Amino acid sequence: MTTQSEPRSESQAEPQARSESPGRVTVTATDLEELLGDDLHAEVVAYTVTRTGCTPADAERQVTECLRYLYLVSRHPEELAGLFLPVEQHIDEIWHYLILQTREYRALCEERLPGRFFVHHRGIPYESYQEEPGRRQAAEEALRWIPLYCRAFGPFDEGALAHWTVVRYLHEQMDMSLEEISALNPLASP
Repeated sequence: MTTQSEPRSESQAEPQARSESPGRVTVTATDLEELLGDDLHAEVVAYTVTRTGCTPADAERQVTECLRYLYLVSRHPEELAGLFLPVEQHIDEIWHYLILQTREYRALCEERLPGRFFVHHRGIPYESYQEEPGRRQAAEEALRWIPLYCRAFGPFDEGALAHWTVVRYLHEQMDMSLEEISALNPLASP
């Protein structure tokens, strides 16, 4: 159910985007961390380190990419409606962990993320998640969300490749540079 929340206090305000160049804004990793608050952010990072055995720095990046995913879905519900944004399983598992923190997750969605609505999880079997969609469908969907990601968070970097399936595919299999991927022009919504 989508609900309109009460006006947010200053401490719960949506991250303020900073303009880097005309048409480009950036929401920083720190801005995203502040959406969770210090305690929940530290808890999610610690959970990720314990669950995966990764370094705290790697866990921080995983949590950041999960929050970027949630931010995009919340900020662009019309443009991304019905799309499957292909993040890796470890990002999905962080999202599951956040959902289990029911009060905090609801507050994140309805009070802190820009869309102010509950971001529901759509279950999909991991086997289906690994299947390749048709090339045309994958390309069309990527051209809808990749420019939105870059506009919000800046260009993709090497650290993002491990978390975004299509970006890694474009980079490794299609030999596109990160600069080329980040410069993709948006495809109009159907």
